[in-house]
Amino acid sequence: MEKGLAVVLASGGMDSAVTIAIAAREYNLALLHVNYGQRTERRELKAFHDVADFYGAKHRLVISMEHLSLVGGSSLTDRSIPVTRANLQAAGIPTSYVPFRNANMLAVAVSWAEVLGAAAIFVGAVEEDSSGYPDCRQEFYEAFNEVIRWGTRPETRITIVTPVITLSKSKIVSRGMMLGVPFHLTWSCYQREDVACGVCDSCALRLRGFQDAGIVDPIPYEQRPSYSHV
Repeated sequence: MEKGLAVVLASGGMDSAVTIAIAAREYNLALLHVNYGQRTERRELKAFHDVADFYGAKHRLVISMEHLSLVGGSSLTDRSIPVTRANLQAAGIPTSYVPFRNANMLAVAVSWAEVLGAAAIFVGAVEEDSSGYPDCRQEFYEAFNEVIRWGTRPETRITIVTPVITLSKSKIVSRGMMLGVPFHLTWSCYQREDVACGVCDSCALRLRGFQDAGIVDPIPYEQRPSYSHV
């Protein structure tokens, strides 16, 4: 049976790369990347294309959401707001939260999916991040599925799939290794494009995932602190 088509939101990071690998087992891929004025925009775009090439994705779309940087309010898009040093026990919403970013991205993904006739939209959201990011929660994606149902053609059938949302970072790393994910091509750092800093929240979560899985992260770091639960 011929595979259907799925749109995958692909940042170039480890979670989205594992999500691509999972989606590729059942669907042909249409990979969507968003530039929104983030500090590491160029490096993330390179990672996106490298991963897309690895999976031979014929459909790929790169769009600009400059309005998110114009709105500001995030250390990722406003250079006057410093990227905070990782504190994985901290409560509250971190400075790296980009207000309602995922809803903006999903809106474009739904538009493209409807044009392509795609059956699903895969998103590499992880609830382990949700204490800081409200748009990484399962409830958010369930609600957005209702938005799709009410806001598209009656014959349109598109479902958001979040295959890693309940997994810890270490489980995501282990799953990715089983699937042959090219982690060496991915990028997660919030503030550097040459070598990963190792001390921002994203680096810390990534490093902890690899450390807890007992696997050496293959990308270069300026610092490699221990964040392991083990």
